[in-house]
Amino acid sequence: MPYYRVVGDVPRKRHVQFRRPDGGLYAEELMGEEGFSSDSSLLYHRHLPTAIVKAEAVDLAAPGLTPNLPLSPRHFRTQDLAATGDLVTGRQPLAGNSDVRMSYVATDAPSDLYRNSMGDECVYIASGRARFESTYGAIEAGEGDYVVIPTGTIHRWVPEGPVTALVVEAAGHIRPPKRYLSAYGQFLEHAPYCERDLRAPTEPLLVDGEEVQVLVRTRGGLTRLTYAHHPFDVVGWDGYLYPYAFNIQDFEPIVKRTHAPPPVHQTFEGPGFVICSFCPRPLDFHPDAVPIPYNHHNVDSDELMFYVGGDYSARRGSGIDVGSISLHPAGFTHGPQPGAVEAVVEAVRQGHKETTEMAVMIDTFRPLDLGAAALACEDPAYAWTWAPRR
Repeated sequence: MPYYRVVGDVPRKRHVQFRRPDGGLYAEELMGEEGFSSDSSLLYHRHLPTAIVKAEAVDLAAPGLTPNLPLSPRHFRTQDLAATGDLVTGRQPLAGNSDVRMSYVATDAPSDLYRNSMGDECVYIASGRARFESTYGAIEAGEGDYVVIPTGTIHRWVPEGPVTALVVEAAGHIRPPKRYLSAYGQFLEHAPYCERDLRAPTEPLLVDGEEVQVLVRTRGGLTRLTYAHHPFDVVGWDGYLYPYAFNIQDFEPIVKRTHAPPPVHQTFEGPGFVICSFCPRPLDFHPDAVPIPYNHHNVDSDELMFYVGGDYSARRGSGIDVGSISLHPAGFTHGPQPGAVEAVVEAVRQGHKETTEMAVMIDTFRPLDLGAAALACEDPAYAWTWAPRR
Protein backbone atom coordinates (compact mmCIF):
# COMPACT_ATOMS: atom_id res chain seq x y z
CA MET A 1 0.00 0.00 0.00
CA PRO A 2 1.22 3.52 -0.70
CA TYR A 3 0.50 5.13 2.66
CA TYR A 4 0.84 4.54 6.39
CA ARG A 5 -1.98 3.54 8.72
CA VAL A 6 -2.25 2.71 12.41
CA VAL A 7 -5.18 0.77 13.92
CA GLY A 8 -5.72 -0.08 17.57
CA ASP A 9 -2.99 0.00 20.19
CA VAL A 10 0.72 -0.04 19.27
CA PRO A 11 3.83 0.94 21.28
CA ARG A 12 5.58 4.24 20.64
CA LYS A 13 8.60 2.55 19.02
CA ARG A 14 9.04 -0.60 16.96
CA HIS A 15 10.42 -3.80 18.49
CA VAL A 16 10.19 -2.69 22.12
CA GLN A 17 8.38 -4.31 25.04
CA PHE A 18 4.60 -3.93 24.74
CA ARG A 19 2.76 -5.34 27.72
CA ARG A 20 -0.74 -6.68 28.21
CA PRO A 21 -2.86 -5.44 31.14
CA ASP A 22 -1.81 -8.55 33.09
CA GLY A 23 1.88 -7.66 32.65
CA GLY A 24 2.69 -10.23 29.99
CA LEU A 25 4.10 -9.29 26.60
CA TYR A 26 2.08 -8.98 23.43
CA ALA A 27 3.59 -11.04 20.58
CA GLU A 28 4.92 -8.86 17.75
CA GLU A 29 4.57 -10.15 14.15
CA LEU A 30 6.24 -8.50 11.15
CA MET A 31 4.40 -9.06 7.85
CA GLY A 32 6.77 -7.95 5.07
CA GLU A 33 7.04 -8.29 1.31
CA GLU A 34 10.05 -9.06 -0.87
CA GLY A 35 12.33 -10.29 1.88
CA PHE A 36 11.42 -7.32 4.13
CA SER A 37 12.82 -4.90 1.54
CA SER A 38 9.37 -3.56 0.57
CA ASP A 39 6.10 -2.69 2.34
CA SER A 40 5.41 -4.20 5.76
CA SER A 41 3.20 -3.96 8.82
CA LEU A 42 3.70 -4.83 12.49
CA LEU A 43 0.87 -6.67 14.24
CA TYR A 44 0.58 -7.19 18.01
CA HIS A 45 -1.08 -10.45 19.11
CA ARG A 46 -2.46 -11.52 22.46
CA HIS A 47 -1.02 -14.98 21.81
CA LEU A 48 1.90 -16.38 19.83
CA PRO A 49 1.02 -16.34 16.09
CA THR A 50 3.50 -19.21 15.67
CA ALA A 51 1.71 -21.71 17.94
CA ILE A 52 0.26 -24.54 15.85
CA VAL A 53 -0.85 -27.89 17.26
CA LYS A 54 -1.62 -29.85 14.07
CA ALA A 55 -0.83 -29.86 10.34
CA GLU A 56 -2.75 -31.91 7.75
CA ALA A 57 -2.28 -32.13 3.98
CA VAL A 58 -5.46 -31.32 2.05
CA ASP A 59 -6.06 -33.41 -1.05
CA LEU A 60 -7.76 -30.87 -3.28
CA ALA A 61 -6.66 -31.13 -6.89
CA ALA A 62 -5.60 -27.89 -8.56
CA PRO A 63 -8.01 -26.89 -11.33
CA GLY A 64 -6.78 -28.04 -14.70
CA LEU A 65 -6.44 -25.53 -17.53
CA THR A 66 -6.75 -26.14 -21.28
CA PRO A 67 -4.91 -24.15 -23.98
CA ASN A 68 -7.06 -21.81 -26.04
CA LEU A 69 -6.92 -24.01 -29.12
CA PRO A 70 -8.00 -23.59 -31.78
CA LEU A 71 -7.23 -19.92 -31.17
CA SER A 72 -10.55 -18.15 -30.87
CA PRO A 73 -12.29 -15.21 -29.21
CA ARG A 74 -14.57 -16.52 -26.49
CA HIS A 75 -17.74 -15.50 -24.66
CA PHE A 76 -18.52 -17.05 -21.27
CA ARG A 77 -21.89 -16.58 -19.56
CA THR A 78 -21.09 -16.68 -15.85
CA GLN A 79 -24.75 -16.01 -15.10
CA ASP A 80 -25.35 -19.62 -16.19
CA LEU A 81 -23.00 -21.07 -13.54
CA ALA A 82 -24.56 -22.58 -10.42
CA ALA A 83 -23.67 -21.51 -6.88
CA THR A 84 -21.03 -23.70 -5.21
CA GLY A 85 -19.03 -23.72 -1.98
CA ASP A 86 -17.96 -20.38 -0.52
CA LEU A 87 -15.76 -17.45 -1.58
CA VAL A 88 -12.65 -19.62 -1.11
CA THR A 89 -13.61 -23.22 -1.90
CA GLY A 90 -16.32 -22.30 -4.42
CA ARG A 91 -14.02 -20.68 -6.97
CA GLN A 92 -14.87 -21.91 -10.45
CA PRO A 93 -11.82 -21.62 -12.76
CA LEU A 94 -12.26 -19.42 -15.81
CA ALA A 95 -8.74 -18.79 -17.13
CA GLY A 96 -5.15 -18.53 -15.99
CA ASN A 97 -1.44 -18.87 -16.62
CA SER A 98 1.71 -18.96 -14.51
CA ASP A 99 1.19 -15.31 -13.42
CA VAL A 100 -2.48 -15.09 -12.56
CA ARG A 101 -5.68 -17.11 -12.25
CA MET A 102 -9.25 -15.82 -12.61
CA SER A 103 -12.25 -17.58 -11.06
CA TYR A 104 -15.97 -16.94 -10.68
CA VAL A 105 -17.87 -17.43 -7.43
CA ALA A 106 -21.59 -17.54 -6.70
CA THR A 107 -22.36 -18.33 -3.05
CA ASP A 108 -24.17 -17.37 0.13
CA ALA A 109 -22.05 -19.51 2.48
CA PRO A 110 -19.41 -18.21 4.92
CA SER A 111 -15.87 -19.41 4.35
CA ASP A 112 -13.48 -20.98 6.81
CA LEU A 113 -10.26 -19.16 7.70
CA TYR A 114 -7.89 -19.02 4.73
CA ARG A 115 -4.35 -17.86 4.01
CA ASN A 116 -3.04 -17.60 0.44
CA SER A 117 0.75 -17.67 0.73
CA MET A 118 1.32 -17.83 -3.04
CA GLY A 119 0.36 -14.25 -3.86
CA ASP A 120 -2.06 -11.36 -3.46
CA GLU A 121 -5.73 -11.65 -4.30
CA CYS A 122 -8.14 -9.08 -5.73
CA VAL A 123 -11.80 -10.01 -5.25
CA TYR A 124 -14.33 -7.96 -7.24
CA ILE A 125 -17.83 -8.13 -5.75
CA ALA A 126 -20.20 -8.16 -8.72
CA SER A 127 -23.40 -8.42 -6.67
CA GLY A 128 -24.43 -8.74 -3.04
CA ARG A 129 -22.61 -7.87 0.16
CA ALA A 130 -20.07 -9.65 2.34
CA ARG A 131 -18.05 -8.92 5.46
CA PHE A 132 -14.32 -9.48 4.98
CA GLU A 133 -12.67 -10.39 8.28
CA SER A 134 -8.93 -10.70 8.86
CA THR A 135 -6.13 -10.34 11.38
CA TYR A 136 -6.13 -6.62 10.45
CA GLY A 137 -9.84 -6.11 11.18
CA ALA A 138 -13.02 -6.11 9.09
CA ILE A 139 -14.13 -4.46 5.84
CA GLU A 140 -17.78 -4.25 4.77
CA ALA A 141 -17.72 -4.99 1.03
CA GLY A 142 -20.51 -4.60 -1.48
CA GLU A 143 -21.33 -4.40 -5.16
CA GLY A 144 -18.55 -2.77 -7.16
CA ASP A 145 -15.86 -3.21 -4.52
CA TYR A 146 -12.40 -4.47 -5.31
CA VAL A 147 -10.97 -6.05 -2.13
CA VAL A 148 -7.17 -6.38 -2.34
CA ILE A 149 -5.75 -8.97 0.06
CA PRO A 150 -1.98 -9.09 0.67
CA THR A 151 -0.14 -12.41 0.52
CA GLY A 152 -0.26 -14.33 3.78
CA THR A 153 -3.28 -12.53 5.28
CA ILE A 154 -5.44 -14.89 7.34
CA HIS A 155 -9.03 -14.04 6.52
CA ARG A 156 -12.56 -15.26 5.95
CA TRP A 157 -15.64 -14.11 4.03
CA VAL A 158 -19.12 -13.83 5.59
CA PRO A 159 -21.80 -13.08 2.95
CA GLU A 160 -25.00 -11.25 3.92
CA GLY A 161 -26.94 -13.22 1.31
CA PRO A 162 -26.18 -14.33 -2.25
CA VAL A 163 -22.89 -12.95 -3.59
CA THR A 164 -21.21 -13.19 -6.99
CA ALA A 165 -17.57 -12.27 -7.48
CA LEU A 166 -14.62 -12.39 -9.84
CA VAL A 167 -11.48 -13.56 -8.03
CA VAL A 168 -8.02 -12.63 -9.35
CA GLU A 169 -5.19 -14.63 -7.74
CA ALA A 170 -1.68 -13.38 -8.50
CA ALA A 171 1.66 -15.15 -8.30
CA GLY A 172 3.04 -12.00 -6.65
CA HIS A 173 1.75 -8.62 -5.53
CA ILE A 174 -1.14 -6.43 -6.75
CA ARG A 175 -0.53 -2.68 -6.42
CA PRO A 176 -1.62 0.70 -7.80
CA PRO A 177 0.26 1.53 -11.03
CA LYS A 178 3.61 3.18 -10.39
CA ARG A 179 2.78 6.06 -12.73
CA TYR A 180 -0.01 7.14 -10.37
CA LEU A 181 2.39 7.52 -7.41
CA SER A 182 5.12 9.92 -6.39
CA ALA A 183 8.60 8.64 -5.62
CA TYR A 184 7.47 8.49 -1.98
CA GLY A 185 4.18 6.67 -2.56
CA GLN A 186 1.58 9.46 -2.61
CA PHE A 187 -1.11 9.37 -5.28
CA LEU A 188 -0.41 12.12 -7.81
CA GLU A 189 -2.97 14.64 -9.02
CA HIS A 190 -3.41 12.95 -12.40
CA ALA A 191 -4.28 9.58 -10.81
CA PRO A 192 -7.91 8.45 -11.33
CA TYR A 193 -8.27 7.67 -7.61
CA CYS A 194 -6.48 8.53 -4.38
CA GLU A 195 -6.02 7.63 -0.73
CA ARG A 196 -9.43 9.05 0.23
CA ASP A 197 -11.09 6.44 -1.98
CA LEU A 198 -9.50 3.46 -0.22
CA ARG A 199 -11.21 1.74 2.72
CA ALA A 200 -9.25 -0.33 5.22
CA PRO A 201 -10.00 -1.81 8.65
CA THR A 202 -10.46 0.92 11.26
CA GLU A 203 -10.41 -1.10 14.48
CA PRO A 204 -9.13 -4.45 15.72
CA LEU A 205 -11.26 -7.57 15.28
CA LEU A 206 -10.75 -9.53 18.49
CA VAL A 207 -12.04 -13.11 18.45
CA ASP A 208 -11.45 -15.69 21.16
CA GLY A 209 -10.99 -19.38 20.43
CA GLU A 210 -8.66 -22.33 20.76
CA GLU A 211 -7.52 -24.96 18.24
CA VAL A 212 -8.71 -22.97 15.24
CA GLN A 213 -8.19 -24.36 11.73
CA VAL A 214 -6.77 -22.30 8.85
CA LEU A 215 -6.53 -23.50 5.25
CA VAL A 216 -3.14 -22.46 3.84
CA ARG A 217 -2.21 -22.41 0.16
CA THR A 218 1.47 -22.55 -0.80
CA ARG A 219 3.36 -23.50 -3.95
CA GLY A 220 3.48 -27.04 -2.57
CA GLY A 221 -0.30 -27.36 -2.27
CA LEU A 222 -2.89 -27.01 0.48
CA THR A 223 -2.37 -27.60 4.21
CA ARG A 224 -4.81 -27.27 7.08
CA LEU A 225 -3.02 -25.84 10.11
CA THR A 226 -4.61 -25.88 13.54
CA TYR A 227 -3.57 -22.86 15.62
CA ALA A 228 -3.51 -23.01 19.40
CA HIS A 229 -5.41 -19.70 19.55
CA HIS A 230 -7.63 -17.79 17.14
CA PRO A 231 -5.50 -15.69 14.72
CA PHE A 232 -7.91 -12.74 15.07
CA ASP A 233 -6.31 -11.73 18.38
CA VAL A 234 -4.50 -8.60 17.13
CA VAL A 235 -4.90 -5.59 19.46
CA GLY A 236 -3.23 -3.17 17.05
CA TRP A 237 -1.07 -2.81 13.97
CA ASP A 238 0.66 -0.18 11.87
CA GLY A 239 2.40 -0.01 8.53
CA TYR A 240 1.87 0.10 4.79
CA LEU A 241 0.74 -3.49 4.18
CA TYR A 242 -2.93 -4.36 4.79
CA PRO A 243 -6.12 -5.36 2.98
CA TYR A 244 -8.27 -2.58 1.56
CA ALA A 245 -11.33 -1.99 -0.60
CA PHE A 246 -11.82 0.36 -3.53
CA ASN A 247 -15.17 0.82 -5.25
CA ILE A 248 -15.29 1.01 -9.04
CA GLN A 249 -17.72 3.95 -8.77
CA ASP A 250 -14.85 6.00 -7.25
CA PHE A 251 -12.67 5.58 -10.35
CA GLU A 252 -12.48 8.93 -12.17
CA PRO A 253 -12.36 8.25 -15.92
CA ILE A 254 -9.71 9.94 -18.03
CA VAL A 255 -11.24 11.24 -21.28
CA LYS A 256 -9.89 12.64 -24.55
CA ARG A 257 -11.43 14.37 -27.54
CA THR A 258 -10.90 11.13 -29.48
CA HIS A 259 -11.05 7.57 -28.23
CA ALA A 260 -8.39 6.70 -25.63
CA PRO A 261 -6.66 3.29 -25.40
CA PRO A 262 -7.19 0.90 -22.44
CA PRO A 263 -4.24 2.09 -20.28
CA VAL A 264 -6.29 5.15 -19.24
CA HIS A 265 -8.58 2.70 -17.40
CA GLN A 266 -5.81 0.93 -15.47
CA THR A 267 -6.59 0.47 -11.78
CA PHE A 268 -4.02 -2.06 -10.50
CA GLU A 269 -0.95 -3.88 -11.76
CA GLY A 270 0.44 -7.30 -10.92
CA PRO A 271 3.24 -9.53 -12.17
CA GLY A 272 2.44 -10.15 -15.82
CA PHE A 273 -1.01 -8.52 -15.83
CA VAL A 274 -3.03 -5.34 -15.24
CA ILE A 275 -6.57 -4.74 -13.97
CA CYS A 276 -8.64 -1.96 -15.57
CA SER A 277 -11.99 -0.34 -14.73
CA PHE A 278 -14.31 0.79 -17.51
CA CYS A 279 -16.78 3.26 -15.96
CA PRO A 280 -19.53 5.63 -17.11
CA ARG A 281 -17.94 8.66 -18.75
CA PRO A 282 -18.54 11.39 -21.34
CA LEU A 283 -18.20 10.24 -24.92
CA ASP A 284 -15.26 11.49 -26.98
CA PHE A 285 -16.07 15.06 -27.97
CA HIS A 286 -14.06 15.89 -31.12
CA PRO A 287 -16.61 16.94 -33.78
CA ASP A 288 -15.61 14.00 -35.97
CA ALA A 289 -14.85 11.51 -33.18
CA VAL A 290 -15.85 7.86 -33.46
CA PRO A 291 -16.77 7.41 -29.78
CA ILE A 292 -16.35 3.67 -29.65
CA PRO A 293 -13.27 1.39 -29.56
CA TYR A 294 -11.46 1.07 -32.87
CA ASN A 295 -10.43 -2.34 -34.12
CA HIS A 296 -7.32 -3.18 -32.14
CA HIS A 297 -4.77 -5.90 -31.56
CA ASN A 298 -2.70 -5.73 -28.38
CA VAL A 299 0.05 -7.98 -29.71
CA ASP A 300 1.48 -8.79 -26.25
CA SER A 301 -1.72 -9.44 -24.32
CA ASP A 302 -4.76 -11.60 -23.87
CA GLU A 303 -7.76 -9.48 -22.82
CA LEU A 304 -10.41 -10.83 -20.44
CA MET A 305 -13.38 -8.48 -19.91
CA PHE A 306 -16.03 -9.00 -17.21
CA TYR A 307 -19.18 -6.97 -17.98
CA VAL A 308 -20.72 -5.73 -14.73
CA GLY A 309 -23.22 -3.00 -15.65
CA GLY A 310 -24.58 -0.51 -18.17
CA ASP A 311 -24.97 -0.63 -21.93
CA TYR A 312 -22.30 -2.18 -24.19
CA SER A 313 -22.74 -0.33 -27.47
CA ALA A 314 -19.61 -1.84 -29.03
CA ARG A 315 -20.86 -5.38 -28.36
CA ARG A 316 -24.43 -5.09 -29.66
CA GLY A 317 -25.49 -8.16 -31.57
CA SER A 318 -22.90 -10.39 -29.87
CA GLY A 319 -24.98 -11.70 -26.95
CA ILE A 320 -22.86 -9.88 -24.37
CA ASP A 321 -24.81 -8.92 -21.22
CA VAL A 322 -24.20 -8.21 -17.54
CA GLY A 323 -22.34 -11.23 -16.17
CA SER A 324 -20.70 -12.05 -19.49
CA ILE A 325 -16.96 -12.46 -19.89
CA SER A 326 -15.24 -12.00 -23.24
CA LEU A 327 -11.75 -13.30 -23.96
CA HIS A 328 -9.90 -11.74 -26.89
CA PRO A 329 -6.51 -13.44 -27.21
CA ALA A 330 -3.29 -12.16 -28.74
CA GLY A 331 -3.27 -13.33 -32.34
CA PHE A 332 -6.81 -12.05 -32.91
CA THR A 333 -7.80 -8.49 -33.88
CA HIS A 334 -11.04 -7.44 -32.20
CA GLY A 335 -13.30 -4.42 -32.13
CA PRO A 336 -16.91 -3.26 -32.40
CA GLN A 337 -19.57 -5.57 -33.73
CA PRO A 338 -20.80 -4.91 -37.30
CA GLY A 339 -22.98 -1.79 -37.41
CA ALA A 340 -21.99 -0.60 -33.91
CA VAL A 341 -19.79 2.27 -35.16
CA GLU A 342 -22.51 3.66 -37.40
CA ALA A 343 -25.12 3.32 -34.64
CA VAL A 344 -23.04 5.24 -32.09
CA VAL A 345 -22.13 8.01 -34.53
CA GLU A 346 -25.82 8.45 -35.30
CA ALA A 347 -26.69 8.43 -31.57
CA VAL A 348 -24.15 11.21 -30.95
CA ARG A 349 -25.62 13.21 -33.83
CA GLN A 350 -28.98 12.98 -32.08
CA GLY A 351 -27.56 14.23 -28.78
CA HIS A 352 -26.24 11.13 -26.98
CA LYS A 353 -23.27 12.32 -24.88
CA GLU A 354 -22.16 9.59 -22.48
CA THR A 355 -21.63 5.87 -22.10
CA THR A 356 -22.98 3.87 -19.15
CA GLU A 357 -20.89 0.74 -19.60
CA MET A 358 -19.09 -0.78 -16.63
CA ALA A 359 -16.57 -3.59 -16.92
CA VAL A 360 -13.52 -5.06 -15.21
CA MET A 361 -10.71 -5.99 -17.60
CA ILE A 362 -7.64 -8.13 -16.96
CA ASP A 363 -4.91 -7.93 -19.60
CA THR A 364 -2.22 -10.60 -19.29
CA PHE A 365 1.20 -10.65 -20.90
CA ARG A 366 1.27 -14.42 -21.25
CA PRO A 367 -1.41 -16.48 -23.04
CA LEU A 368 -4.41 -17.49 -20.97
CA ASP A 369 -5.46 -21.11 -20.73
CA LEU A 370 -9.13 -21.96 -20.16
CA GLY A 371 -10.76 -23.38 -17.04
CA ALA A 372 -13.52 -25.97 -16.86
CA ALA A 373 -16.11 -23.47 -15.65
CA ALA A 374 -15.47 -21.18 -18.62
CA LEU A 375 -15.85 -24.03 -21.10
CA ALA A 376 -19.04 -25.14 -19.37
CA CYS A 377 -20.74 -21.76 -19.90
CA GLU A 378 -19.29 -20.80 -23.30
CA ASP A 379 -21.40 -19.27 -26.06
CA PRO A 380 -20.09 -21.19 -29.10
CA ALA A 381 -21.48 -18.67 -31.62
CA TYR A 382 -19.52 -15.66 -30.34
CA ALA A 383 -16.41 -16.06 -32.51
CA TRP A 384 -18.46 -15.66 -35.68
CA THR A 385 -20.46 -12.57 -34.69
CA TRP A 386 -18.15 -10.22 -36.63
CA ALA A 387 -18.88 -12.16 -39.82
CA PRO A 388 -22.13 -14.11 -39.46
CA ARG A 389 -22.20 -17.33 -41.43
CA ARG A 390 -24.27 -17.28 -44.61
